[in-house]
Amino acid sequence: MRLRNSLLPLALPIVLTAAAPTHAHPLILTTPRPACAAPDTRDFPIKTRIHGGPAAYDVGGDYRTWYIDLSNTTAHTCGGIHPIVVLVDGKRALRPEQARLEFYEGERSHPVTFEKSDEAENVGVFDDGFPGFTVGPGRTLTVKVRLSVTSDATAPNDVVANAAVVQRHNDDGDWVGESNDYRFRIEGEEEGEGGGGDGDGGDGDGGDGDGSGVHDGAAPSADELPQTGPGAPHELGVAAGLVLFVVGTTLFAVTRRARLRRR
Repeated sequence: MRLRNSLLPLALPIVLTAAAPTHAHPLILTTPRPACAAPDTRDFPIKTRIHGGPAAYDVGGDYRTWYIDLSNTTAHTCGGIHPIVVLVDGKRALRPEQARLEFYEGERSHPVTFEKSDEAENVGVFDDGFPGFTVGPGRTLTVKVRLSVTSDATAPNDVVANAAVVQRHNDDGDWVGESNDYRFRIEGEEEGEGGGGDGDGGDGDGGDGDGSGVHDGAAPSADELPQTGPGAPHELGVAAGLVLFVVGTTLFAVTRRARLRRR
């Protein structure tokens, strides 16, 4: 799905120095990213799967680990790949600063800054000076993610996390993937006692255990991939539209969730 004007800021280099003035304009990338397209199907070219996460997070607790699989189903290399994680809590009480998320590029961790959308969703783009992941044809890249919740977050509170995946281009971007739902609960300290082990808020696989943050393997077939969360119809999309803005030196996304129906 082509998102020309709406994803224009993803065509800008996300490396923004802290010393840059708030009125400075980033430069356009001069080298085009390889296109990632599946011309013979309406399926997304990057099959995306969240797995390995716990079923609950204690307020004020430690970081907990989960994984995002990015499986390239095309015959071409897909570069400039940026996941966008969306957190939707049942009480619409979770504030951006209360969810602390980081992702790994090899051994290096990157923080993710959440912004609140007009639908009271918390939206976080994987950037932080990061040029994007590159996934080889027929390969799967497993990205390590860690999440914690601050002590002042509302509890109990049920949350659904999912990820949209965007490929950045010079002057536009493609929406190239969407994940299953990862459901978990934010619990108070008393509720969380005795429930410390990692569960599986995704679909079962504990993921890469070497701590490197990225594992590259063969892409699974479409039949091997789960639907969009337990009991959810496959047409449920992560988002129907993604609109990206640059405010000062902060890149953030505003997203509207809706159903995506394919025929």
